[in-house]
Amino acid sequence: MTRGKPVGASGLEELYPFLYAGASDVEAVLTQVRQSTVDKAREIIELRASVLESDGERLWACARDLARAFARGGRLLVFGNGGSSTDAQDLASLFLSPAGDARPLPAFGLTNDIAVVTALSNDIGFDVVFARQVAAFGRAGDIAVGLSTSGNSANLLAAFDEAARRGLLTVGIAGYDGGKMAELDSIDHLFVVPSPSVHRIQEAQTTLYHALWELTLGALDDLEGPQP
Repeated sequence: MTRGKPVGASGLEELYPFLYAGASDVEAVLTQVRQSTVDKAREIIELRASVLESDGERLWACARDLARAFARGGRLLVFGNGGSSTDAQDLASLFLSPAGDARPLPAFGLTNDIAVVTALSNDIGFDVVFARQVAAFGRAGDIAVGLSTSGNSANLLAAFDEAARRGLLTVGIAGYDGGKMAELDSIDHLFVVPSPSVHRIQEAQTTLYHALWELTLGALDDLEGPQP
């Protein structure tokens, strides 16, 4: 996939050349499939390691800020488009309904209510679907987290500006070079996954926000001390 464009036939052939191999050479196709899988696994492992090295300390600082917000009664508002919408819902669920004995924390996915999303899109415009919800639900001391692969989504940029105006803690998770999100003054913590591949970006972003969740729970425990 090229930036902001769907993958065409030539793009698919570049990503998965074995799909276009001759049917007569099955063993060669299987060899290419195996190598492609190994290459992609190596690529995401290296990318995750790179993000950890560059952003590990900043992730911990962000987690401490999130923990302080939750400790003061803050709530998490999460948003994104397309595949990032799915990740946003996953992140909200991670905080709100974690597995095992992990403590639940208040979190809302702003794409969950399709009636609200379609009403705002139809009546006003898609650029405001998140900003209007932040204005309606957000309170000073809450947390706004937006996910994007390109970092250029207009509705995320508007939501971050609205969140900052209302005193929310803001966290951005982007890909490529951060796009327009990297130019905003309204994002308190920005994490950029530097890859030209949307597939690897989203895989690494998933790892990043899972790590942020775990660090936040740890920071919250440190903040509150041992429980009776």
